[in-house]
Amino acid sequence: MNTPRVCITTLEFPPDIGGVGESVHRIAQMLLALGYQVHVAVFRATFRAEREKASAGKFQRPSRQTVEQDGIIVHRLQPAIRSTTAREQDYLHDLYSQLKSLHQQYQFDLFHAFFISETGFLTTLLGREINIPVINSIRGADLHKHIFNPKHHGQITWTLENSAWTTFVSQNLMNRARVLAPTIQAKSSAFWNSIAPIEFVRMPKPPSAEQLQGIVIGSVGNFRDKKGLEYLLDACRQLQKELEFTLLLVGDFVQKEREYWEQELSNSGVMDRVLITGKISRQEALAYLPHMDIFTIPSLHDGCPNAMLEAMLASRAIVGAKVDAIGEILSDGEDALVVNPASSEELAEALLKLARSPELRQRLGQAANAKVLKHLAPAVEQANWGEVYEQALKPLKPSIMAIAS
Repeated sequence: MNTPRVCITTLEFPPDIGGVGESVHRIAQMLLALGYQVHVAVFRATFRAEREKASAGKFQRPSRQTVEQDGIIVHRLQPAIRSTTAREQDYLHDLYSQLKSLHQQYQFDLFHAFFISETGFLTTLLGREINIPVINSIRGADLHKHIFNPKHHGQITWTLENSAWTTFVSQNLMNRARVLAPTIQAKSSAFWNSIAPIEFVRMPKPPSAEQLQGIVIGSVGNFRDKKGLEYLLDACRQLQKELEFTLLLVGDFVQKEREYWEQELSNSGVMDRVLITGKISRQEALAYLPHMDIFTIPSLHDGCPNAMLEAMLASRAIVGAKVDAIGEILSDGEDALVVNPASSEELAEALLKLARSPELRQRLGQAANAKVLKHLAPAVEQANWGEVYEQALKPLKPSIMAIAS
């Protein structure tokens, strides 16, 4: 039997920094182990760089760079810039043509799109036109935020309805999708990300560790609107008279919101207790986790964040918001303290409770570690992807076997 060829479309892939890229790389490796030939087509559909080049009169042909990376064939696609007037439909048409050309060259058996509002529509349109099944994977912001953009709403709904299968990283996301497109009920599933064990003891001491004082309350990520950081700052302000602490933010603010967050920090009343690392590599970020007494993830919505799974592996005591996979994975009082989103009061109460009880921090951290190793192991996620691919490829199996014979 021929090896099935899969093409994943995504916004990012290592060495690009970002949770989606890390997830796609992890899943691509799982698919390789399951016997698939895996291609990854990387392209953005927001075109910020193209608009800047267009306005500056910097033109370019459409281009494709193809390399093999960890057994995966990676294609990075760039649209043409032919005019000083940036036209989104021109760029999208170029990317569609390049994806179609990739298929003509490699003859894929299945497409798999990550982030439905950018790559999903384009990929699914091509898949339907050439009669190839498409899996769409919803990661979070595509249904939490982009669905409210009138420009994206129709495309998102159409893409959901025309997918061979749709996956979600939380039940909450799947429920919303099934409200928007009831027909996906029988061709959708929700399961969490996984994470491989990490040897924290071998990591070097991070450069800012000497600046940490008191109880270290930490959070990791690209800090933006969805992270609920305002409520964490408010909670810390409530605690400053009762607790000696450092608020350690491992990462940086997204550029478009930087002025807002600088204002929030300035008005927080705890700016002298905040340490921000700035953008660093994943390995550097991981090295900070053992130095946190409490890991916080007070998100307003967040899919299934890798940062939380890493904190669980590091046996940190976690305070998490009851949203998406955060609220599904964490069990209040058993392996974490779970609070309602946008509640500074509940956050402050949970942080103070943990700060005053080293024994509770240890117990919750150990329980979190045991849960992530058992229920969020790579073998569990790989089995889920194996089932999804079996379902999506069912209509094609007879024809693939006929070609093989």
